[in-house]
Order: sequence, then C-alpha cells, then structure tokens
Amino acid sequence: MPANSTPPATKKKGRRARFVVIVLVLALVAGVGYGAYWGVSTVRASLPQTTGTIKLPGLDGQVEVKRDSYGIPQIYANTDKDLFRAQGYVQAQDRFWEMDVRRHMTSGRLSEMFGKGQVETDEFLRTLGWRQVAQEEYDTKLSDETKRNLQSYADGVNDYLKGRDGKDISVEYAALNFTNDYKPAKWTPVDSVAWLKAMAWDLRANMQDEIDRSLLTSRMDEKQIEDLYPSYPYDRNQPIVSEGAVDPLAEKFDPKAEPGDATGDGTGTGTGTGTGTGTGTGTGTGTGTGVGDAVQGLESQLDALSGTLDEIPALLGPSGSGIGSNSWVVSGKYTTTGNPLLANDPHLAPQLPSVWYQMGLHCRSFTKDCQYDVAGYTFAGMPGVIIGHNKDIAWGMTNLGADVTDLYLEKVNGDTYQYGNEQKKFKTRQETIKVAGGESRTITVRSTEDDRPVVSDRDSELRKVGDKAPVNNAAPDRGEGYAVSLQWTALEPGKSMDAVFALNKAKNFPEFRKAAENFEVPSQNLIYADTKGKIGYQAPGRIPIRAEGDGSMPAPGWNPKYRWEGYIPFDELPYEEDPERGYIVTANQAVIDSDDYPYPLTEDWGYGARSQRINELIKSKIKDGGKISTDDMRTMQTDNHSEIAQLLMPHLVKIDVSDPAIREAQKLLEGWDYSQEPDSAAAAYFNAVWSNVLKLAFGNKLPKELRAKGDCLNVRPADSTGPADDLDELVRECGQRSADSAQPDGGDRWFEIVRKILKDEDNTWWQAPKTRTEKAATTRDELLLRALTDARWELTAKLGKDVSTWSWGRLHQLTLENQTLGTEGPDIVKSLLNRGPWNLGGGEAAVNATGWNAAGGYEVMWVPSMRMVVNVGDWDKSRWINLTGASGHAYSANYTDQTEKWAKGELLDWSFTSRAVEESTGDTLTLAP
Repeated sequence: MPANSTPPATKKKGRRARFVVIVLVLALVAGVGYGAYWGVSTVRASLPQTTGTIKLPGLDGQVEVKRDSYGIPQIYANTDKDLFRAQGYVQAQDRFWEMDVRRHMTSGRLSEMFGKGQVETDEFLRTLGWRQVAQEEYDTKLSDETKRNLQSYADGVNDYLKGRDGKDISVEYAALNFTNDYKPAKWTPVDSVAWLKAMAWDLRANMQDEIDRSLLTSRMDEKQIEDLYPSYPYDRNQPIVSEGAVDPLAEKFDPKAEPGDATGDGTGTGTGTGTGTGTGTGTGTGTGTGVGDAVQGLESQLDALSGTLDEIPALLGPSGSGIGSNSWVVSGKYTTTGNPLLANDPHLAPQLPSVWYQMGLHCRSFTKDCQYDVAGYTFAGMPGVIIGHNKDIAWGMTNLGADVTDLYLEKVNGDTYQYGNEQKKFKTRQETIKVAGGESRTITVRSTEDDRPVVSDRDSELRKVGDKAPVNNAAPDRGEGYAVSLQWTALEPGKSMDAVFALNKAKNFPEFRKAAENFEVPSQNLIYADTKGKIGYQAPGRIPIRAEGDGSMPAPGWNPKYRWEGYIPFDELPYEEDPERGYIVTANQAVIDSDDYPYPLTEDWGYGARSQRINELIKSKIKDGGKISTDDMRTMQTDNHSEIAQLLMPHLVKIDVSDPAIREAQKLLEGWDYSQEPDSAAAAYFNAVWSNVLKLAFGNKLPKELRAKGDCLNVRPADSTGPADDLDELVRECGQRSADSAQPDGGDRWFEIVRKILKDEDNTWWQAPKTRTEKAATTRDELLLRALTDARWELTAKLGKDVSTWSWGRLHQLTLENQTLGTEGPDIVKSLLNRGPWNLGGGEAAVNATGWNAAGGYEVMWVPSMRMVVNVGDWDKSRWINLTGASGHAYSANYTDQTEKWAKGELLDWSFTSRAVEESTGDTLTLAP
C-alpha cells in the first residue's frame, strides 16, 4: 500500500502530521513500558491511503475519491451501489473506531470492548432494546432500495476491514489490546439503522423534565413547581409557524388559514395532566388516579433513573436545556444574491471526533442506476447525507422538542402488573452481556404487553418505592413499590432511513414533504429552500396523542385511560410554504401557538431566547429595504448577545455597593453591551453573578437529587424542632447530579422564571437564609447584592484579584475529549487523544450557543457542532465548518484542523460542482473493480 502523498496544498499540514507522529511515538516509548507494544509502525499503520489505486472486486466501475486539504471527501461513481460502497469504505478509513464504538453502544455491547465498567450501561441499553428495534425496522419497514443502499455501504466498510488487524485500523485498538484481545467484526446494515436510535435518545425532549418535576415534589408545593415551569411566552417570542391552522373538515393543516379559523375539536388529546390531586404534586387536577400522591414516593426510583440517564449521555451526547440547534432560511427577495440563503448549526455535546462527517456523493451522470448529487453532513456509520443540499434543494434541521416519551408507574405482583382490574403477565427475554476480561452476565428484561420496557429493573434503588410514600384510595396498594416503565416512539420500528435517501433525491417542496413524512424519529424541524426561490418548513415526526394526561409527570400504568391513542396524522402537522414575512426561523421554540392548534405537542419547549434574537437580527437587516448576505448569515450564527444580561443589568448596576472591591467589579457592568466576547471581563463577571443569583434564589432550595455533585449545603434535618435561624441545627447535604444535567442550569427557562418575579421585590424566591459569614436576604436587591459579592470572590479565586485581567474566555473553555479512551483511558493516552482548551465567547441560550451549566461550572458543555450557510443555486459560494476535522486518527493533520477556525466563527469554502471540487482537490484515490 503506497504511503500518503502530500500535495502542495497540504505540505504544511503534512509537516505537522509528521511532527505529531514523532511526538506520539516518543511519548509512548517513554510511557510505562508501552514502547514494547507501540512504535512508529503501529502509529503509522492506520493512516488511510488517499492517493493511488485500490482494488475493490465488488465495484461495478471505477470510483474516484477526491479530498481537499481538510481531508473532506467528494465521491464520484456511475451507480448508486458503487457510490454507497465507496462511502462505507472512505468513512471506515477515517472513522472506523468511532463507528465500532457506536454500534457496540447501540446494541448494548460496550462491555465487550471496555470491560466490566460498562456493564450497567449495557444493561440499560439492552433493556431499551435499540438493536432489536433496528433489526425489525430493517426486516419489515424499510424499502428495498434503502436496504440495497445500506448493504452497499456495509460492503464498503467490510472491504476496508478485510485483512486488517485492529492496530491497522486505529491506534485506539492498539491501546485496547493491552488488556483485551478484541477484534472488530464485520459491519451490517442494521449497525447503520441503529445509530438513528442513539440520535433519537439524544433528542428525546422532556423526559428529564418529567423526572425533575416529580423529584421536586419532595421539597416544593404546587405553586413553587408551577413557578419553575412557566408557560411559553407566545406574546413575546414568536413561534416557528405564525400562519395556518388545521382544517377540521379536510383533516389537513392549511398553511394559509388564519389562526383560530380552524382549530379542530381536540378529540383524544385530553386536558388533564394526569398527576392526581394528592399532596403537593402541583401540576393539575388529574382524574383521581392517585398518582399525585404516589409520585412523592418515587424520589429514590426517579433519582436512580436520573443517575442512569446521566451515564448514557456521556457516551451518546447530551440531553437537557442546552441541546437544540439554530436554523433559518431567508427568501431571495431579502438577500443580496436574489436567491434564498439557509443557515444551520445543530447544538450537541462536543465530541472528538465531531459527531458530523462532511462529504459529497456525486453520480457522474443521472440514470435509473445513479440518482444522487448531494453534499453535506452525515454520521460516520450511515450512508447518505443527513443535512445539506443537492443540485435542486437545501435543507436544515433542529430538534422539534415534541414530547415523545412517557414514564409509567407499574403496580407489580410477581411476574404480573396491574392493568385496570386485570393482572397482565410481563413479556420477558434473556440478554447475555459478554465482558472483556470477566465473566458474562445474564439479565432478564421485562416489558409490558404494549412493549414498554421496565427501566427501573436496571438499578437496585428503582426496585422499591419510598417506605413512607402516601397514596390515596384510587391507587393500588404499593406493596413493595411501583416499577417504572418507558414508552418512547423510537422503540417502535419506522422508516426514518427511507426518509434520509428521499431527502437526498428530492427536487421540489412536494417531494421534500413526502420525504419528511417518513422522518418519524427523531422528530425534527425541517427547513427548506430551492433553486426556484421557494422556502418552506415542515414539522414531521411520530408524535403521540394522549387520551389523558399531558406527559409532564409519570402516568399511572394501571389506568387504561393513560394509554397513547395513536399519533398526530402527518397531514395535520404544521408546515409553511413561502410565508409572507419572507423568512423562517427555528431554534427549538414553540412550533405553533397552542391556542391555534388542536394537538398538544409538548409542555416543555425551549423558551425562545435564541429564536427571537435571530428574528430580531433578520428584521434589523431587512428593514428599509436592506439585504442579507452570506456573511451576514455567518455573523448572525456567532452572535454572542445575552438576553438575561439585558434583563438583569439595569437592576445590578443600581445596587448600592459599599465594599470597594465589590464596587470595582460592579463597574465592569456599566456600559457593557451584553455581548459575551471571549476577552470580555464584564461577561465573565456577569455570568458569575447570574450563576450566584440562581444558586441563592433557587438552587439552594432544590432537593439534593437535582443539585450538582459537590454542591453541599447546610440544611435543617426533617425532624428538627430548633429555631429556624439556629445554624448549629444544620446538617450537611450534597448534590447528586452530574455537572451537565444539574439544576438550575441557567438556560432560557430560568430567564423566564426570573423575568416573572423581577418586579416583585419581596417575592419569596428572593429570600436566602443567613450563613456564618452573610446575613439573610429578604428582598430582591439584598439577594442581588449577595450575588455580586459572591461572584467577586469566586472570580478572584479563579482569575485573580485584578479585575482588568478577567476574561469570559478564561472561564468558558472548551476541551475536546476522545469519547472513549480520551475520557477513561490511561493519562498518557488521554494526552495523545484529547485537544484544547480553547477560550470561547457565546453562552447559554445565545445564538452562538456555547452552552454551560450554571449549577455545574463555566466549562463549555454544548456547542454548535457544525455551522453551514448555503447559497442556494450558487452552490460553490456556500460555506461550512465542522467542530473538529474529517479524520478520527489522533495523529492525522485532519484530526482537529477545523477547530481553530470554528472557534473564531470562520467558515470554509464548500465546493460542490465538479469544476470547483477539482480545483480544491489535493488527493485523489481511485477505487477500481
């Protein structure tokens, strides 16, 4: 196999790559005896061949793989079969370690690679049964064409694996072989399908909110919980769809109807919350099922489930308020190009390599055997393109946020559970988990007759209900406790993989909508633009209709009224086509005003801080006949404006501060423009103040199950009879949540909470008890003064005494960690696989959503995982960037070569036409039959 060639465009990177190789080898030789196993040949063995010719006997004809200086491949073939086979081969060249870990994750087989430390994660994933659902999806739901494409892709991956040992594939396998004789197995089509289940898990919407609301009942009353989950501000933050309604006669959504003209009858949607009338559940009147009281006894089970969920996002990506995305499209009448411009930047957990893989798939000529000319972002391990454009249309995605999960309480008696007046027998299956370096473990997975897995079986704390949980007469006796089961749309087989290929081939808006009809899971906002000037939006997805309840709290599994009645028909889901305003913005805000739509979509939208800011930026550009350019779109993506700063600052700067050191910090806020630039001292101080406001007003009042690990408080014991201000009566209580899911996280839900009480200076939320060093706060301004003070000394400890040296970027840093050995491997391996840190601007709920969790620290936990601006019609003037790089090889020049530009908000040229691709090509690899 010939060595990598280094064309002129990549010479500098080539030198850097060789330097990295030398450093890697020296470090390994120096590190705890590893030199006996790793040397130069091991490190270089997995570098992909990117020039010359490779024989692949299964091809019908020659395929060209053209890579630019960033290693981004554009593939040219004469048949779909060859196109997807080559895609599988090329992605395996760059990312097979990542692909292999993902398929073990989705099938609950991580223990086979990493040993006993992953057994509990595997148990939970086996209980969910993603792999079984993906297999059924492949066997019974997907079209023959989709299956052929998946098989061709798998064949290409296996072409690459053939004859290679692990060390020849990626250096991580060499590290793994120190303790494990693991060898990669062949790729299958179902491996690709299963990854959509992982993405659906990341984007499952309000499951954590459902758990949190339940846990809050241990410490808060109904009114307090309502305060912490305010209603969506439709009067201030514009929903995605502002025109249109469902026509109840035609049973279709009419995008031109006036809202309120046709709202339907809401049959089957229910109006109660299903949480019962018990003591302190706090979200509605329900129907007397007793869940209101029973939920109070679920603290230990739901806390344990929450802890289990914390472990899964560490592998798959995040869940929570930070996850989301921005996308918007502007009609040609408002652009400098005269054609639509479309922007997208999905917000996910930072991963190394990035979750996205950039590439182009091109048929040399269009025939019945070759139907694709598409480029954009996909996932390593999946054929086709997920987000991008073809020669006719462009599309983007953001998380719709529909409530597609429900937790159910199950009254269990032996091997049965109560359903109405019957005892139903659980369905069971045995799962054997193989463990590297240890004995296999067999578990029994239980599920209800309608295939809800019992997720509480996976944690000992989830097997019992609190001994003192009160229940009313309408609920069954708890006995040894309720179990918890999960209903989730992704646990039913669907056709989302069909939708991917259909989107890639769509030529117009009707074909785009037809493709979207099969995009069932995860439910996404889809935006659209085409070369004829049309823009549009479609809300697709399998979204349940509940006969009773609204999904905001666990439902009574014994009550048949709380079953799902079906799904919202696709024809009745909201969409827009060339809206009069001339642009469409989606950023996880409400899809449509609930008063104008008959079906409840969720109780837990994002609150619209990002979407409204984007709307305002667009309006400011197009007023008085202004036009928006491609660069304007890029600038909007990197907007660092803080809405909560704009809201709080007028009050903070008016606080009377007597301490000179605190006053010195307060002065930083005077005249600040609310922009969270990385070099801004004001942004650093404000965000520290905001974190302390949240902690004092809310965080210290939350139960330990929601607070961050390491967040310890002195609280009064439940049986205390001493004076309320007796500090000697207090006991130590520490938080239990991981830093990326603790509360209050500081997202735009908390913006709305604070907004509603800001003018009420004596609201009880502003009260904070005295400590040994600070007096009690009883009003808003007293609490804000304490926050200003605490923030000053916090940043003094973190950044130094001199406020002129403070900067937001020094607090708000991004470190990219390899998602497996970079987090759990030996220190020497971590240092070789991980990169960073980078000092970033932006922040939580800013358009430049470099999110952080106010309860867990200032480190970056959510990022725009990629950015693109599509110049519709003039495709070669489109721009894009990835968080990391094309390669998953830590010693490749393309490992993180886009990150520095990404951090600065820059974009790369995006070649699409054959001429532009040829001009940007550095390496050409020929795959020949």
